[in-house]
Amino acid sequence: MTALKQNEPAQAKLATDRKPWKKKTPVEVVLSQIDRLREGVAQKEEELKQAKRQLGKLEEVRKILEST
Repeated sequence: MTALKQNEPAQAKLATDRKPWKKKTPVEVVLSQIDRLREGVAQKEEELKQAKRQLGKLEEVRKILEST
């Protein structure tokens, strides 16, 4: 029984180390969704640029190989 009593205060201490939960308003939720979506779009645009560059390089190689 004494072992259980010793573990309980340690578990309670861990729970208080967390930040208190703050409820978001609907406006805050939508604004955070917009921000996340913008970041996702920017990342995908960068990936698309890289893919287009790679495709361009491969098309140049293709032209060279077809001309020989």
